[in-house]
Amino acid sequence: MSPTVLPVPVRVDQSAAARRAGHLLRPFWVVPALWCLLAVAAGLVLPDAEAWVPDRLLLFEGGVEGARTVLSTIAGAMISVTGLVFSITMVVLQLASSQYTPRVLQAFLGDRTTQHTLGIFAASFLYALVVLRAVRDGERAPGLAITMALLLVLAAVGMFLAYIHHITTSIGVARMLQSTAQQSRDLLADGQSSQWPTTPPVLEEPQGVRVLAAPRSGYVDALDTPALVRVASRHGVRIELLQPLGAFVAHGSPLLAVHELPGADTPSEEAVLALVSQVGERTMDQDLGYGIRRLVDIAERALSPGINDPTTAVQVLDQLHDLLRRMVTAPATWPVRSDEEGTVRLVLRQPTLADVVEQALADIAHWGEDHRRVRERIATIMDDLRAAALDEHRVGLG
Repeated sequence: MSPTVLPVPVRVDQSAAARRAGHLLRPFWVVPALWCLLAVAAGLVLPDAEAWVPDRLLLFEGGVEGARTVLSTIAGAMISVTGLVFSITMVVLQLASSQYTPRVLQAFLGDRTTQHTLGIFAASFLYALVVLRAVRDGERAPGLAITMALLLVLAAVGMFLAYIHHITTSIGVARMLQSTAQQSRDLLADGQSSQWPTTPPVLEEPQGVRVLAAPRSGYVDALDTPALVRVASRHGVRIELLQPLGAFVAHGSPLLAVHELPGADTPSEEAVLALVSQVGERTMDQDLGYGIRRLVDIAERALSPGINDPTTAVQVLDQLHDLLRRMVTAPATWPVRSDEEGTVRLVLRQPTLADVVEQALADIAHWGEDHRRVRERIATIMDDLRAAALDEHRVGLG
C-alpha cells in the first residue's frame, strides 16, 4: 500500500436511495420518458378541470373546430421538430466521436439540455394527441387543456433556441476540454476534502484472509465507502479493495479481500460485494482517472496523422498541467478508512503520483515526439511541477 494523489471522493450525505435515483436517471431515455408520462397524465386530467379555472385566464376561446385545428397543428409540428432534434443530436454524436474520442459520447448522452429538449417536444406531441380525444362535437372545447398546449409550444420553442446555442458551443474543442477538466477538478477537490489520513496507518495482523471474487465482469466504478466501513466494523474485519477505481475486473477474478481480525465474524459475501459497483463503461462518479483518460485520448486523436492538430494536444496538456499541479501541491493521502475507534476498516489501492504522471503524459509524449510544441510543453509542465511540488512528491516526479 502506498500514498496516493487520487483520493476517492466520499459522499457521506448521499443516501443509498439518492444513489439509486441517480443511476435510474442516468440513461438518455429516462428524462424524455418522464416528460411524456407527465404530458399524458396532464392530457387526461386537464380537460376535466375546466370548471376550476376562470375564463379570463384562458388563452384559447374558440370552438370545437378551432380546437381540433390547433391541436392537430401542434401535434404535427412537434413530431417534426422532435425528429429534427434527434437528427441534430445524432450528427453531433458522430462528429464528437470521430473528431475527439468515443469516450466523450457519455458526456453528450448525459447532457440534460438535450434530454429536456427532446422530452418537451415529444411531450407536446403526446399531450396534443391525448387532449384531441377530449374534443367532441356538441360540447364546449377544453379551453384550459388547449391553453396548456399553447404554453407547452412556447416552452418548446424557447427550449429549442437554447438547445441550438448549447449544441453549437458544446462541440468546440475548448469547451469540451474545459468541461472534462472541470469535472476532474471537482472530483479531485471532493477527494481531497474527504479527510483521508496523511500519516501512515497501523494495520492489525489478520488471523485469516478471505478473497471475494467479482460477481460479474466490469470496471470498478464506485464504492459506498461509509457502508463498507460500517459493515467491516460491525463484523470486526478489514476490507481491502484489490483493484483501483477504473480497473477492469473479469468475472471470478479477485476483487475484495476480507481480513479477519481478532474476534471477527464473517460478513455476508453478497452484502459486501453489493457495495462495490461494477459497470460496463467507466464513469466519473468517483473515478478521476477516467477524466484524465478522456483528455489524453483527445490529445492522441489530435496527434494522429489523419488530423495532425498539435494545438489541440497542447490545450489538453494545459488542462492536465492544472490537474497535476493541484495534486502535487496538496499532501498525499493514505487510502485507508477507520471506524470511530480508530481501527482501519477499509483499504484501497489507488495509483501513486508516478502512476498518474505517466498516465497523463507518457502517451502524449510518445505520439507527440515529432512536434516541437508538444515536447516543449511537456518539459515546461515537468519543470513547473518539480518547482511547485511538496517535498514528499519530488521522488515521484523523477
